[in-house]
Amino acid sequence: MKIPFSDYKLGAGVATDLVNTSPVVRTGLGEILTGPAALALFLAEHDVRPDALADGRRPDDADLDQVRALRGEIRAILEAGSEEHVVEAASALVGRGGIGPSLYRDAEDRWQWYVATSPGTSVADELAVLMGTGLLGALRTLSHDRFRRCASPVCEGMFVDTSKAGRRRYCMPEVCGNRLNVASHRARRRESTRRPGSRAEGGTDSG
Repeated sequence: MKIPFSDYKLGAGVATDLVNTSPVVRTGLGEILTGPAALALFLAEHDVRPDALADGRRPDDADLDQVRALRGEIRAILEAGSEEHVVEAASALVGRGGIGPSLYRDAEDRWQWYVATSPGTSVADELAVLMGTGLLGALRTLSHDRFRRCASPVCEGMFVDTSKAGRRRYCMPEVCGNRLNVASHRARRRESTRRPGSRAEGGTDSG
């Protein structure tokens, strides 16, 4: 597998989404990577094609166990309190199977920097190289401040904010952000019904 050295968003995004498949994060849903088929779906959704799964091989139980263990390592990196810790741990991930960076031609026949994975590298270690490269790139380009906890008080998610503005607050904006907005709306409605003169308090309409 060849990983674009300059495209940190890919690896950082996979790292974010892998961490948030954990039952620790989604307490209402439980484990997302419930079996090898769920791992295959995760890889397909992120358009990640490890060389270890070439020729139609599907992830197996060993792959699943190794990726779940890797998930814990990635979370520890996102939670790290120092840039030095991030660099050391992410570099170790790249070292598991990474070769390079080296120049390869891209789809448009242009030379680009890539980190390739060694022949025979496992699915988990190929993912380690992908995510380690992405985390190092995000740290170098955006700063350690972009490694964040979800702002939702009922979520334990982590994420890397690779947005241009750098204002992302939630690990899963479409889930955590919407849930918080709904909760706030309901709280405002409850408060309004408690005010003197409201119908819930026995008041009457003025008009």
